[in-house]
This record gives sequence, C-alpha cells and structure tokens, in this order.
Amino acid sequence: MKKITSRIIGYLPFIACFFVLYYNPIFASFALRNFILQMIIFILLACIPAYFTGKMYFVDLAWPWGLFAIGVQILFFGSETSASRYFIGGMYILVGLRMGLMGLMLLSHGVLKRDLPRYQFQRLHWKRGGYKSEAISIQYEILVQGLANASVLAMPAFLQAFNLSPTLSIFEIIFYVGWLLSVCLEMLSDIQKMQFVKKMKETGEKNKVCDVGLWKYSRHPNYFFEWMVWNFFILSSIPSLINLFGQDQILYWGLITICLLFVSKIMYTTLVDYTGARPSEYYSVKKRPSYREYQKTTNMFFPGRRKGA
Repeated sequence: MKKITSRIIGYLPFIACFFVLYYNPIFASFALRNFILQMIIFILLACIPAYFTGKMYFVDLAWPWGLFAIGVQILFFGSETSASRYFIGGMYILVGLRMGLMGLMLLSHGVLKRDLPRYQFQRLHWKRGGYKSEAISIQYEILVQGLANASVLAMPAFLQAFNLSPTLSIFEIIFYVGWLLSVCLEMLSDIQKMQFVKKMKETGEKNKVCDVGLWKYSRHPNYFFEWMVWNFFILSSIPSLINLFGQDQILYWGLITICLLFVSKIMYTTLVDYTGARPSEYYSVKKRPSYREYQKTTNMFFPGRRKGA
C-alpha cells in the first residue's frame, strides 16, 4: 500500500499544474485539448509498444513528439495577435523534431536489442524500492512523462501563445537568443561526442573517456545545455505572465510562477538523477577505468575550469 501511495503522490504535482491551467478560462480549452492529445501520443507510441516489448525506450519517442504536438497546437490555436506565439511554437517544434528524429534513428539502429543504460538503471532503482512488477513500473514512468507534457512542460507555451502583445519585448528577444545559443551548444556537444566515438573506432581504441571540446568543462555538457533550453523557455515566459495577469490575480500569478519554477526543478532532477548524469556514470565507471580520474578533475553538470588546471 505504501508503494502505491508513493506512486500516486508522484502524479500529484503534474495533476495540480494541469488544473492550474484548466482553472483559467484563457487556457481551459487548450489545456483539455493538449491533455487528450498527449495521452493519445503516449499510449500509442510508448504504453502499447512498451507493454509488448518490455522496453522503456519508447518514451524517448513519445516525449519529443508530444513536445512537437504542443508547438503545432500553439501555431494553430494561439492568439492571433500574439507575436511570441510564432516563436514559442517554433521552439517547441524544433526541440521535439530534433529529439524525435534522433529517437527514430536510434530505433532503426537496433536500440531495442537491449534497453538504453538509463532505463536499465531504472530497473535497479525499482528493485531497490521493492517494486516487483517491471511491466507496471514501466507504464507508471511513461505516464509520468505524459502528464508532464500535458501540464507543467506545456506551461511556457501556453503563456506565450496567449500573450496579446503584437510585438516582442527586448527581454523576450534576449531570452530567445539565449535559448537558441543553448540549443546550438547542446547540438555541438553531441557532435563532439559522436566525432570522438568515431575516432576511437577508427583507431581501435576502446573505453576511452570523451574529454574533448565542451566535455573538458563538464562531464555532461549536453544535459546542462538541455536544462538551459528549458530555463530560457521559462525566462522568455515572464513578459507574457506579466501581460496576462493583473494585480487582482496575484494568487493565480503566484501559482503559475511556482509551476514555471517546477519546470526547471523537474528538468534538473531528470537530467542529473533520473535518466541523465548519474545513471550514465553508474555504467561509465564500470566500463572505463579512467573515468574515476575524469570525475575528479571535471564538474559533473555545471561547466567550469578543470580541477587542478
């Protein structure tokens, strides 16, 4: 019973954020439409395939295509006078499309022969927590991410889609540039890692640590800049938040602000503890003897000077 309660509690923050959106008539119909669409996407692309294969990887398809769907909805159903609508819609589409296509590419390269290391790590986590049914745990985790897309992760899109301002503020422009820079640096780190792996294959070297380019300054620069992508989603929403709600709606303004901060918190937790840095390093330490030295000299998440340099 305690385990069931714990998992129900895990859903509550996302359900609460959904009702914060649904409570306001500005967002109500959009929130309901997005909720239904996200559930359809996750059931078809993740829940059903995961049920038949026992692989959690399918959430890597449902999550980005769900973001893509948010962006498309913004372009079609956002306020016609909103200048930010086109930018935020395009940003969600770009993020979803990039990761969605990457997910399909990995699928075509046989990733299902064995679930990704981060999802193998999740199985260890379930075992430690006393959760015996792997099938139920997989469905639970998938639906957590589905609810996130239906609520808190859609919050920046909702705010900017219904900002009635026909022009962009200087702050929005600055934050959009910051978002684009973060996307570019995330892609650069991925490219540097792929080039490193390719070079190691060509030279026949095995189990070497990637410490080139951005990887000199962070053990997971791709995760850091993905986190920054979402932070700039949040920051670029602040002008819309101010424009949409007046002083007589200070309580609702506060609830929206809490939800936006939760976006940063949940993405940090996911990228560091849940399916990101720590799960990755659990296997890297076992596979690469020199990785422990890399851990001693290089920050795990936040970029910085190498220790001792």
